[in-house]
Amino acid sequence: MATNPPNFEIPEQMRTMAQSSVEQAKKAFDEFISAANKAVGKLDDSANAMQTTAADLNKKALGFAEENIAASFDFAAKMIKAKDLQEMMKLQADFMKSQMTNLGTQARDFGDAATKAAADAAKSLKD
Repeated sequence: MATNPPNFEIPEQMRTMAQSSVEQAKKAFDEFISAANKAVGKLDDSANAMQTTAADLNKKALGFAEENIAASFDFAAKMIKAKDLQEMMKLQADFMKSQMTNLGTQARDFGDAATKAAADAAKSLKD
């Protein structure tokens, strides 16, 4: 003869408390997932911003290279037309002076752009 275990009834207060605990845990988990998704989104935004910035810096460097090559071709064309050594020496000196000035300007512009890019990236990561 099998005896049935005594019928144990869970008090209403315990069920209410358990339900409240589960709801609070679910709410905390949902908030955690939401915060994690926001953090991942910000990282994606930062990565995209850094990629865009790197592309902009590459374009700037390529633009400087194009300017310098065009100046070199212009210089070569002038050298071909020079009538004597003295004119060639003057053309060479003018070209070197011009290129040194351009190099300083380009380096400053590129440095400013890189500094701004780094500051923007740091700000993006901080936000």
